[in-house]
Formats: sequence, C-alpha cells, structure tokens
Amino acid sequence: MKATATLEQLNAINANTIGDHLGIEFTEIGEGYIVARMPVDRRTHQPMGLLHGGASVVLAETLGSVASFVMIDDHTTHHAVGLEINANHLRGVRSGWVYGRVTPIHVGKSTHVWDIRITDEQGKPVCVSRLTCAVIAVRT
Repeated sequence: MKATATLEQLNAINANTIGDHLGIEFTEIGEGYIVARMPVDRRTHQPMGLLHGGASVVLAETLGSVASFVMIDDHTTHHAVGLEINANHLRGVRSGWVYGRVTPIHVGKSTHVWDIRITDEQGKPVCVSRLTCAVIAVRT
C-alpha cells in the first residue's frame, strides 16, 4: 500500500459506513497489505449465534475497497467501486474478533483484484475472499 496512507486516514474513510456500524477497525498498514478487525457479537451474528457470512463479506469488501482507494492517485478524477466478490466460509466463530488481511493480486489502471483472508483470534482461517474493483472516472 502507499506509504502516505495512515491508520487514522483509513479509519476516517470508514466512518459512518456499514463497516463502522459493524465495528470494523483498521489496525495495521504495511508494504503490500492492510489489516482490519471486526467484532463477532450481536451486530455480526446470524440467528444461530455464529458469525454471519454476510458480515465476513462486508469485512472483505471494506478491506478491498479501502485498499483500492489508497492505490488511486487522484480522487478528484477517479474512484474505485466493487465489481465482483466471492467468499468461501471455512469455520464458524461465536465470539471475539476476526481479522482480515488484504493483499493485491492485480493493480491495473482500470481494475484491481484483491485477496482477503479472514482468521479468528487463534489465526485459524474463517473465510477466504476475492474482490474485483473497477476504477472509474468521476462524473461531474
């Protein structure tokens, strides 16, 4: 990721969004990756008390979308929007936190493809996801 991005900026981008509503917090940014965490609680449970698969997808798309935002040089001329996402749910989680880490697969001029790995507090895989974002011109 770009060295100029800070955790404060990433969390500010997330303010007043679905990610903020679900308690997603960006915790780490490094060379080629971003990490965020999400609580597993009443906001993210499905009826049987497990982490809702849709909440995992929100975490994955939040991470990938913010990663694309960071990669765009001029936000006055271009934005990134989600084009396609898939997710494989591997393990149930009842409480605590899950952690997502996004890394690039492809960062081009018109598309970005991201790999997102979500783990539980013990580092066990919970969900693997891939997000494709389209880089589009801002319409005025």
